[in-house]
Amino acid sequence: MADSGSKTEKATPKKRKDERKKGHAYSSKDIVNVASILVLYTLLKIMFPFSYSRLSIFVEKYMGYASSVDSITDAFSFQILVDCIWAFVYIALPISLISILVAVVATGFQTKFLFSMESLKPKFNRMNPIEGFKRLLSLKSFVEVVKGSIKIAIICVIIYNFFKSRIYNFSQSPFMDISQSAAYLLESVVDLVYRISIIFVFVAGLDYLYQRWDYEKQIKMSKHEVKEEYKQLEGDPKIKGKIKEQQRKFAMSRMMQEVPTADVVIKNPTHFAVALRYDIEKDRAPVVVAKGQDEMALRIIKVAESNGVDVVENKPLARAIFSSSELNMEIPAAYYAAVAEILAVIYGMKNKRG
Repeated sequence: MADSGSKTEKATPKKRKDERKKGHAYSSKDIVNVASILVLYTLLKIMFPFSYSRLSIFVEKYMGYASSVDSITDAFSFQILVDCIWAFVYIALPISLISILVAVVATGFQTKFLFSMESLKPKFNRMNPIEGFKRLLSLKSFVEVVKGSIKIAIICVIIYNFFKSRIYNFSQSPFMDISQSAAYLLESVVDLVYRISIIFVFVAGLDYLYQRWDYEKQIKMSKHEVKEEYKQLEGDPKIKGKIKEQQRKFAMSRMMQEVPTADVVIKNPTHFAVALRYDIEKDRAPVVVAKGQDEMALRIIKVAESNGVDVVENKPLARAIFSSSELNMEIPAAYYAAVAEILAVIYGMKNKRG
């Protein structure tokens, strides 16, 4: 029982496949977050001229309405709604869609694009307060707290140093042209994000290694589980042994039925026995129809004698053919001459007996 409870064995391929069917796979959220943030702010920087132009047109249009429109009608309200939707489509929608796509791809690469309906099913055990308390006190929760604290500390240090180096430039931004000021602020924010992301790439790599280690630990199996899985895949060894025993008995039974068809049995004298058949019209050389050792050899000799098959004692030849020949196969060419002499004597004796 102690052996069945200790999970010390690596997960088998079947175990891993079953876990994937349940929707279980390891991935680092930090990798997804870093990739999404880098792409998001890079797109903001690239698309800033276009986005600024579209936003300026939108603002100027409705700032002009402030002095010319006396009342807001239903049609005017609908026009405002349409313009807001189009502004969102031009400015925010492409960036949002690409960011979502990056998050999906980053997660997919880690999980090999795993999708399982099992993960969508409600898990009522998560509503158990005792289980929730255990999760709070688990090693994984402790690691997440430590990781979060390190992230906050890194972000605070980077932001402090960043603003310290640019405090003068920020103080001058109100005196710049609005487009220049916005471009400078966006460039500063993107630069800050890049600085933070460079550090977080390293953190995300460590988190990925930890998630993989934790996943491998969770899916480990006990020796008892490995044995049970082997039984399910390969069948119970006891049952397989019985099947093999039955097959062996059946093969032996068929072999013994072939002994009466043999022309000669060569023995040594009780340890080995080989039954040979030679049909000059069908066989190119003598064929081994039965062979056995010890008890099986005695059975072959007994069946041969009871069916009138000649039994010849030749110790070296019997042992040599037994070792080098398979059932229902021709004997090696090296023994043709020796077997031919024996068969010639037997055929001669049969001719004399008429």
